[in-house]
Formats: sequence, C-alpha cells, structure tokens
Amino acid sequence: MRFLRRYIWIIMVVAAATLLILFNNPDKEKNSVTVEKSDPAMEEELENTSSEVVVDVKGEVVNPGVYSVEKGLRVDGVIKMAGGLTTDADPSSVNLAQKLQDEMVISVLALPSVSNEQAGEHNELLAINQATLEEIESLNGIGPSKAAAILQYREENGPFKTSKDLLNVTGIGEKTLENLEEFIRIP
Repeated sequence: MRFLRRYIWIIMVVAAATLLILFNNPDKEKNSVTVEKSDPAMEEELENTSSEVVVDVKGEVVNPGVYSVEKGLRVDGVIKMAGGLTTDADPSSVNLAQKLQDEMVISVLALPSVSNEQAGEHNELLAINQATLEEIESLNGIGPSKAAAILQYREENGPFKTSKDLLNVTGIGEKTLENLEEFIRIP
C-alpha cells in the first residue's frame, strides 16, 4: 500500500506539472491564430465607408472607360475626367447633376440624326431613375398605380441599377418589363 501511495503521489505531481506547463505557456499566444468568420454586415459597412466608387463611362465621351473616382462626385465630374462630351453627344441623355454610385454605368447617347427626326422617329429613352410620376405613366402598360409603385420603390431602395430591378416593384412582371425595356434607360 505504501508503494502504491508513493506512485500515485508522483503521478499526480507529474500530471499537475504537465497541466501547468500546457495552460501557462507564455509562447502559446504568440503561436495561436485567431480565425474569425466573415461578417457580411461588416463588409457592407466597409464598402459604404470607402472613399471611392468605380463607374463605367460609355458612349459619346472622348475617353470612354472605367474610372475610379471620389465618392460624392457627380456625373458631370466623371464626364470631364473622360475628356468631356463628343460633338455628337446628346447632353440631355444623362443627368449631369446625379451623384455617382459604385458600379454605375453612365451611357451618353448620340444626338438623333437629322434624317431620323425628319422621318418622325423618336430615339429618346426615359431615364427611369430621374423620371417624374407623369413621365412614368406615359410608358405603355404603366398606369397611375404602377407608376406610383415605381416611384415608391425608387425612394425606399435608391435608384435602379439594372432593368431587372424593376421586377422587385409590386405589379411589374416579366411581360411588363419586356415591354418597358426598349423605352427606358438605367444610367
């Protein structure tokens, strides 16, 4: 029995020393790696606090391309960065006062040719992100309630980024969108 007590005591001392070494290792923190799960809300907040936005400038500008610009800049500013409008550009085809948003496409249309005007063609598309209630109602298949729903959605969720975003508006389905796409533009 004495023999057994002596070994139990030695085993307990060795176990205690091992545990003490494992849990009090000063180098443990230096060698440890913390892995945190990515938080989508945090990523969105970082994106929103970014001081730059990237926009794609197309159409009738001197130097079309993708531009990384300061957040808060207006369409007029990025068009100037792109060398300005060409002589064929229709300045009324874009809202020069609109603030830029990340991933925005700015498409400057050409002036309608004289022959098209004489032929009675009308090339102007409705800028759905700047259109008034009356202008939206003038679109084929859009009545007062759908026009009001489009304005309400735009006010609550910001400007439409693609024409497919219109499918999120109450009362607009695939068929209505299909009929609208040739008459509207999304900057």
